[in-house]
Amino acid sequence: MSMEEVPGFQMLRQLLGIDDDGPIYYETPFEKKISLMFGLAFFIVLIVAAHRMYCSYSYEGAETTVTTHFYSLILITSTLRAIWFLLPDSVLKVSFTPQAVLAFSPGPWVGTFLDDLIKSLGSISLFSIFILILVFWSSILKKFFQPDVRGRKRDTPMKKFLILISLLLTIVGLNCTFFLLEFYSSECLILVNAIVLAVVSLVCVAQIFYFSKQFQEVLTTLGVINQVSTESQIKRIVWITWTGIVFFVLRAIIETVFAVALISYFLMNGTVAQTFTNAWWDFYVLVKYWCEVVILVLMLYILQSPFTTTNREYRSEYQQVPDSSENPIAPGTSTSKLQHPKTGMVV
Repeated sequence: MSMEEVPGFQMLRQLLGIDDDGPIYYETPFEKKISLMFGLAFFIVLIVAAHRMYCSYSYEGAETTVTTHFYSLILITSTLRAIWFLLPDSVLKVSFTPQAVLAFSPGPWVGTFLDDLIKSLGSISLFSIFILILVFWSSILKKFFQPDVRGRKRDTPMKKFLILISLLLTIVGLNCTFFLLEFYSSECLILVNAIVLAVVSLVCVAQIFYFSKQFQEVLTTLGVINQVSTESQIKRIVWITWTGIVFFVLRAIIETVFAVALISYFLMNGTVAQTFTNAWWDFYVLVKYWCEVVILVLMLYILQSPFTTTNREYRSEYQQVPDSSENPIAPGTSTSKLQHPKTGMVV
C-alpha cells in the first residue's frame, strides 16, 4: 500500500495545504536514496546515544549528570534529523528541493513551515553540544585564573547555557514570526537560517580555539605541580578542539556560500528559484549532513574513549595542590576536581 493510500493521509495533506491536483515533484530516485541514507545514519546515532544516556543513569554524581547532558543533546539532534529525513516529502511539502511559498497562500505553506522548523531546531540542538562544552570550559577556567572571584550560585554554567540557547531559539522564533506575518517567503526563511548558522559557526571556532589553548596550559601546569601525566586529558581536549574547529569552519563555509548564492540570484532575478535546482540542493544536503553525521559519531567516540590511560588511574595519583600564594592556578585546588571521568572535562 502506497503512502497516498494510507487512511488519513489525504486529510493530512489537505490540512497542510498540499493540493493533489497540482504538479507532483516529490523526490527524485537519487534524493530518495539520500533521505534513506541519512535517515538511517541519524537513527543509528539516535540508538547509540539513547543507550549511552540510559547507562549513564546507573552512575551517581555531578560528573555523570554532565555526561548525560551531552548524550541527551546528541539524542535530540539525531532524533530531529532522523524525522526530517525519514518522513516522506509528500507528507509536509511537494518536493525534496525547497519551493518558494508564502504564508497563508494556497500552496503547502504549513508543511513548508514545519519542515523548516524541524530542520532549524535540529541545527540548534547540534550547535548546543559545543556551546555546552564552551560554557563549562569558560566556567572552569574562570575559577582557575580568577580564584578570588566568588561566582554567585545563579551564575551557573547551565544557566548561561540555557540563556545562549534561548537567544538562538528567539532568533528562530522571530524568523518564523516574520514568515507568518508575510514579511517574506520561505526563500528568505532559509536565507536567514543560513546567515545565523554561519555567524554562530565562526563565533564557535574562535571560542573553541581560545578556551582550548588556555585549558591545555592549565592541564600542563597542574601535571607539573602534581608530578603526574595529564597527557590523556590534553589529548581529549585536542580531539574536541580540532573536531569542533574543522566542523564549524566547514559549516561556516557551506552556509556562507549558500547565503551568498541566494542573495546573488535574488539581486539578479528577483527570486532564488534558480538556486534551488535539484543538483545544487542535493550537493548542499550531502556535504552539510555528512559533516553532521561525522561530528556526532566523533563526539560519541570522544565521550566514551579512554585514550591511552584510564582516568581512574590518574585520579588515584592526584595529590592536593598546596594552599600557597605561589600557586599560579588556584589556591587549594585539587587536580582530582579537574577531570570528568567520561568526558575528560572539568565539571
